[in-house]
Amino acid sequence: MKHVIVRLLLTAAVTCLLAVFIGGCSKKTVIPPSPESSSSAGYAGKDINYPAAEGSYSENNLAQEGRLDDTASPRAEHLGSMSIDGTQAEATAEYKQAHGRTVSGLLPIYFDFDQATLRPDMSERMVQNAEQIKRVPNRVVIEGNCDDRGTKEYNLALGEKRAINTRDYLINLGVKPDRIRTVSFGEERPLFFEQTEFAWSQNRRADFILE
Repeated sequence: MKHVIVRLLLTAAVTCLLAVFIGGCSKKTVIPPSPESSSSAGYAGKDINYPAAEGSYSENNLAQEGRLDDTASPRAEHLGSMSIDGTQAEATAEYKQAHGRTVSGLLPIYFDFDQATLRPDMSERMVQNAEQIKRVPNRVVIEGNCDDRGTKEYNLALGEKRAINTRDYLINLGVKPDRIRTVSFGEERPLFFEQTEFAWSQNRRADFILE
């Protein structure tokens, strides 16, 4: 009797497992959406009428190479607050060598490498600058500059020493101290960018600006 009951239970369990397995593996029927439902859901594309372009396309209308954002005037080279036309390009180096960024009527002075003391050959320039500053009511700003050898921090301090020594020289020549202000640009405002002795010598200078 027990054997019969066990067989019946095993048969029922196997039948249930087969039913579950067959039902789980049966394929589901996928019903695609109808065209009407797609249109009503907003999936259908719409035609857009773009306005006609003004003018006609032509390669002749394209900007020429090198003319984008340019003007018809000759290219200008900027020198501090000054602008020199490209037609004077040959004179630019001579102008920078003679005037630096110093205003008209005054002359820049130059320093030896890693030195803040004024050179003896700059004395005459300093006398001329002092006399000119006395004739005008403006305050003068002395800008100390360096070449790019050495660290930025070192050159900033060196430029400050050069400006201060230049200021003291002007005071000894009779210019009132309250008319002089100093600033150091270190190596940040070179006039010449070449890595040559000439370029370095021109960048070691003090400029004079009238406020």
